[in-house]
Amino acid sequence: MNRAVVILLASLIASAAFATTYVRVEKDGTKTYSDRPIPGGKPVDLESAQTYSNQQPTITAPASNGPREQQLLDQMSDFRYSSCTISPANDSTFVNPESVTIRVELSPDLQPAHTLSVTVDGQPIPGGPNSRGATLTEVYRGSHTISMTVRDSFGQSLCSVSSTFHVQRPSLNSPARRN
Repeated sequence: MNRAVVILLASLIASAAFATTYVRVEKDGTKTYSDRPIPGGKPVDLESAQTYSNQQPTITAPASNGPREQQLLDQMSDFRYSSCTISPANDSTFVNPESVTIRVELSPDLQPAHTLSVTVDGQPIPGGPNSRGATLTEVYRGSHTISMTVRDSFGQSLCSVSSTFHVQRPSLNSPARRN
């Protein structure tokens, strides 16, 4: 019986594209469907069957006749750095280092209109703006914070990361020191 109902409904849906469908509710509550007018039946509006098209949607590029400022803003809002990393990694510890090397990595590479600033304890690293690294030779004991920020031509921050490293310089006067 269930198969017959499914087949009937499938044929009714298939014929819906070509004809009007009628329905009549019987005394026991069952419904009778037909593609021809039936006594006591009412026309039913059936939605069309769901379809699928494998055609790719066409994407139109924005008109390039807009103001230059708007084009720049559109380009600015679309660009993202996928990764910004700085080394040494956060909470790295160095014991009696002769030097500490700082490196910055960006993916994708630094864009021409962007500026990179790297500071150690609030002071710019040697090498000036857009410098990707430096070697610090006089690093005192304690904790030091490295901060890196990439800004666009409008001064908006696009990527920012910071890291804290620690330098230990044990004293010769340490009580645990052996003679």
